[in-house]
Amino acid sequence: MKPFIVLLILFFTFSSCSQVRRRTVDDFNFGWKFSKNDISNAQNITFDDTSWEDIRLPHDWSILGGYQKDKGASSTGFTEGGIGWYRKTFTVPASDRDREIWIEFDGVYCNSTVYINGEKLGFRPSGYASFSYTLSNHLKYGEENVIAVKVDHSNFVDSRWYTGSGIYRDVRLVKTAKTHIPQWGVQITTPEVTVKQAFVRVKTTIKGKTDHTSVKITLMDEKNTVVAESEAKAITGDIVDQKLQVLQPKRWGIETPHLYTAKIQVLNNGKMVDEIVEQFGIRAFNFDAKKGFFLNGRNVKIKGVNLHHDVGAVGAAAVRDHWLFRLKKLKSVGVNAIRMAHNPHSPLLMDLCDEMGFLVMNEAFDEWYVPKAKMMNCLGGKKASKDISEGYPEVFREWAERDLKDLIRRDYNHPSVIMWSIGNEIEWTFPAYSQTYAKLKKGIREYEDTPTFDTTVIKPVFEEVTGGVDSLSIIAHQLSKWVKEEDTTRPTVCGSVRPSIAFASGYADAVDILGLNYREIDYDAAHEAFPNKMMLGSENWVAYSEWKAVQERDFIPGIFVWTGFAYLGEAGLWPRKGLNISLFDFAGFKNPRGHFFECLWKEDPKVYMVTTPVDASEYSYTKKDGWKFDIQLRKPPVWAELRLWEWYNVNEHWNYKTGEDIVVQTYTNCEEAELFLNGKSLGKQSLADFSDSDNIIKWLVPYHKGELKVVGYNNGQKVEEYVLNTVGEVAKIVLASDQTQMKANQYDVAHITVKMFDEEGYEIKNAEKEVTFHVSEELDLLGVDNGSEMNVSPHNTNHVKSHKGRALAMVRSMDQKGDATVYVSVGDVKSNEVVIELK
Repeated sequence: MKPFIVLLILFFTFSSCSQVRRRTVDDFNFGWKFSKNDISNAQNITFDDTSWEDIRLPHDWSILGGYQKDKGASSTGFTEGGIGWYRKTFTVPASDRDREIWIEFDGVYCNSTVYINGEKLGFRPSGYASFSYTLSNHLKYGEENVIAVKVDHSNFVDSRWYTGSGIYRDVRLVKTAKTHIPQWGVQITTPEVTVKQAFVRVKTTIKGKTDHTSVKITLMDEKNTVVAESEAKAITGDIVDQKLQVLQPKRWGIETPHLYTAKIQVLNNGKMVDEIVEQFGIRAFNFDAKKGFFLNGRNVKIKGVNLHHDVGAVGAAAVRDHWLFRLKKLKSVGVNAIRMAHNPHSPLLMDLCDEMGFLVMNEAFDEWYVPKAKMMNCLGGKKASKDISEGYPEVFREWAERDLKDLIRRDYNHPSVIMWSIGNEIEWTFPAYSQTYAKLKKGIREYEDTPTFDTTVIKPVFEEVTGGVDSLSIIAHQLSKWVKEEDTTRPTVCGSVRPSIAFASGYADAVDILGLNYREIDYDAAHEAFPNKMMLGSENWVAYSEWKAVQERDFIPGIFVWTGFAYLGEAGLWPRKGLNISLFDFAGFKNPRGHFFECLWKEDPKVYMVTTPVDASEYSYTKKDGWKFDIQLRKPPVWAELRLWEWYNVNEHWNYKTGEDIVVQTYTNCEEAELFLNGKSLGKQSLADFSDSDNIIKWLVPYHKGELKVVGYNNGQKVEEYVLNTVGEVAKIVLASDQTQMKANQYDVAHITVKMFDEEGYEIKNAEKEVTFHVSEELDLLGVDNGSEMNVSPHNTNHVKSHKGRALAMVRSMDQKGDATVYVSVGDVKSNEVVIELK
C-alpha cells in the first residue's frame, strides 16, 4: 500500500508542476505603515517601523491633517504637504520563484521613490501618473520582503488646486508566467461599426514568447454570450494583431452604454499560461468642423463639465463609490461628458464613465516647462515663492513623453474617451501670446471684445515679439506627434485662451480640435476665418450665454462648464478653502446653478426658485426700465474677475423681514411660470421674454411670511410647481442613504445626507446647527461635511455644523456582516435611523 501512496503523491506533484499557474492580482492596499517625517534609512528591510501609524490605502495625509491657515496656501486648499514614508511587509512563497511579479501604483502624489528590500526600484515625479515596477529579481522567496515608498510633497504649493499627498490611489501585486501580457499590453479598437456588424481589432503585446506561443481571444456580450473568437500564433515581434467580426452589435452610447468583454489568453504549446479580461465598447464617432459631434451616426451636443480629482471630505483618497455617487448626481441634471481637469484621473473613474455613458476628454497637462503662478492667500493675491512652488514643470522635458504615452496606454480601451488633451491654458505661460494680443488692439477688454483672426495682421506682430521662434507651438506639435504614435483613432485637443494668436502661431495646427476656454465671444470670428477647423468649448462659465451659443451654432459641438463639483484649492481669502462655482457643492448637494442647468439640459418639466433681498442683489427693477443687472466684481486683494465664475448671490429660503423687497428668480424649462404668495397670484410670465438675456424669470416681491409658490405651464396646462415656506425651528431631522446594502469588503461607501424640518414639515434651508453622527461599529466613519466652501473644520470627526440645513457623512463597510445603523442628533432632536445591510 505504501508504494502506491508514494506513486500517487509523485503523480499529483508532477501534474501540479506541469500546470502553469494563472495570473493573480492581489489587493495590496492593506497592512501598510506610515510616518509623516523625513526619515533616514527607512527603505532598509531591517528598519524598525513598529512606532509608525497603521494605515490602509488609499491614503491622503493632506486632508487628514486638516485645513491650516498658516501652514498651507490658498492654491492647494490651505493644507500641508511635507515628506511621508510608507512601508509594507509581505511574503512571497518559494513556489513563485519562476513567475514574473510586479507592483502597480495607480497614483502617488508626488515625487515618489519606491524601494524593495532596500533596493531602489525607481522614481516618478508626476503625482497623477500610473506606473509599475518589476519585483521578481529583488524578492526573497519564502521570506519577509519590505516595499517602502518615499513621497516628497515638500513643495506644497506646486499646483493651482488641491492635490492631496501620499499613496492616494490603489496598489496591486501582479503575478504571471514568464510568458505573459505586460501592463497595458492590450489595445482594442472598433475600426468599422454599422448596425449590422462591427469589426473589433485586438493588438496584444507578449513578453517572453516562445516559438509555440499563440493568443486566443473570446469576445462576450453583457450576458456572457460568446459573440466572436479568434486564435493566432505569435510569429514575428512582440505584438499579435487580430480582427474579429461581431454581428448585430450593441453599440456603446450615452443612453445605452453597452459593454463587451474580451478574454485574452496566452498559450504555449496549447496550454494557457496567462489570461486577462478587458472591457470595451463598440462605437463609432467623429467630429465635423461644420456640423459638430456625431456618435454612432447621430448628432449629439456635448453637455460637459470639468472635474478635479478631489471628492471633498476625503480629499484625493477616493474609492469607486465616491465617484459613483458624484456621477449619478451629474447624470441627474443632464451631464453627458467630463473633462478630466487637468491631469490623468483615477482608473476607477474611467471605468465608471464607460459603464454610465459619459464622454471623456482625457487631459495630460496643466503646465509644460514654464510654471503658472500659485497663490498663498487668494486668487490674485500673494504669489508663492519658488522654493515651495516648484513642481512638474521642472521635470517636464524629461518626463512628458513617458507620462503622456503611459496615460494613453492605460486608458486606450475606454470607449468613453473621445479625445486626448495635450494641455490647458498653456498660452498664459508664454508671454508672447498675450503681448501680441495686446499690441494688436490696445484697450481690448478680456472676455468682452472679439479680437481679429486675420493671420496676415497677427503673424508680423507675433514674429516681432517672438523673434520668429515660438517654443509653445514646437512643443505642441511634439506632444501631438507622441499621441499619434500611440493612438490614431482619437483626435487631439487643447484648451486655448488665445485662439486668435494660436491660429497665427501654428499652435492651433498642432491639434485636431481647438478647444476655446472662456472664448464664446470668439466662436463666429474663428469659424469664419477657419471654417474647416474643428472647435469646441473646452472650459466655460456655468452661464446661460455659454449654452445658448452652442444651441445656436452647429459647428460648436458642445461645452465643458467649470465645474461639475466644487473643488478644493484655487481659493481664498481664508477660510474660503475652495471654489463652489459648480453644479454641486462639496458634499454633493445641488447648487442653484445646478437646478438652472438641469432646466437647460433635461426635457422633464421643472421649476425652481431662489430669493435675494434687493439690497444684496445685482438685479434691480423699475417700471420704466424693467430689470437691470449690475455685476459686482470682487474687491482686492481677491482677483476682481473671479465674479465671472460665481453664481448670483441667492438664497434658497423664504425667511425675511416683513415688507422687505425680495428679488425672486425662477429657473424653468416650462413655457410660462406663475408666482403665488399665500395663494394670491403675482402674475404669469413667459420664459421667452427672458431668453435673450439670462433665461431667468424674475419678480420683485415685498416679503410676507407664508407660502411662496411658482407654477410651470406648458400649452397653458400646469405641469410642475415648486414651493418655499417660511420656516420655524428644527423639529425633525431626516436621514437618507444612497446605499441600503453594501458588501462587507472594507471598500463600499455610503453617503448619508441630513435634512432638517420644522414642526409643519417644511424643509429648513437656512439652519446652521451642530450635527452629531452616531455610527454603529460595523461601519467606518470616513468623514463629515456640509458642502460649504467656508467650512474649514476637520472632516475626520463625527460632528459638523450644518449649512443650509444640510450635512453629509461618508461611511465605509468593514469586514463584519449584518445590519449597521446611523442616526444623527441636533441638540435634543434625533433623526430617523438608517439601516444598511452588510453582506
